[in-house]
Amino acid sequence: MSCTVSELPSGCRLRGMNASSQNAAAANNGNGNGSGDSVGVGAGSATAGVGGNSGTTGTSTTLQGSVSATSNVLQESNAPLQRPQTQKPCCFCWCCCCSCSWAKCLAIKNADENAPTKRDLVNAEFLDGDQPTLEEIRSWGKSFDKLMTNSNGRKVFRDFLRSEFSEENILFWLACEDLKKENSAEVVEEKARLIYEDYISILSPREVSLDSRVREIVNRNMIEPTTRTFDEAQIQIYTLMHRDSYPRFLNSQKFKTLAQMQDNSNAGSKADSPT
Repeated sequence: MSCTVSELPSGCRLRGMNASSQNAAAANNGNGNGSGDSVGVGAGSATAGVGGNSGTTGTSTTLQGSVSATSNVLQESNAPLQRPQTQKPCCFCWCCCCSCSWAKCLAIKNADENAPTKRDLVNAEFLDGDQPTLEEIRSWGKSFDKLMTNSNGRKVFRDFLRSEFSEENILFWLACEDLKKENSAEVVEEKARLIYEDYISILSPREVSLDSRVREIVNRNMIEPTTRTFDEAQIQIYTLMHRDSYPRFLNSQKFKTLAQMQDNSNAGSKADSPT
């Protein structure tokens, strides 16, 4: 069954035809029918035949356009559905989401496998020196003097002070120890000036906590600096670290983990050694 565009209800159109195409077809159809009717009524049978042929031609053109548009729609609907090409899933992607590249997955896998362990993090602190033994670590827990005279002990303690935002105390103590090794008066004067500017001056962001008595002694000694200019201040900061920071260091998770890791390492070595 066929129908013309003029027979469709208002606001409807055939599939495959846009609004402009349908309006043009309807106008052509109306012009053809109108001319046929008017000529047939006014001029008799001969003229009516001409008008009828013109109306038939307009209707035929409209039907051919409708059939062509319907044919195009049917061809499109009968075409096979094409699925979008998805990326080949990689062998490392456990969720099979296929959203990651092979190189990215491989990099993540290697990063997870090569992640540092707790033992690696502990050993990284002693790359510049020998790894401390269990006896050394235990001695740090018994004596603050042994902790400060051991290079590895000072590294661990300095890291702990950094976490407490009081690293300037041990830095000042180390600077004073370095000053005592100098023999040149010019070098001593220069280093003493830098120590004063870095740790004694009230304008320094790393000023250490000294009482007024010790600060006055340091100011007098700075008139003629020597290797002993900061002795009083060094003793006071050393006492502060011993009484205040050292007990917290012994109870810190860092020190307990270090001692436990070293103890487990020694136990494993004894188990692997032949009897």
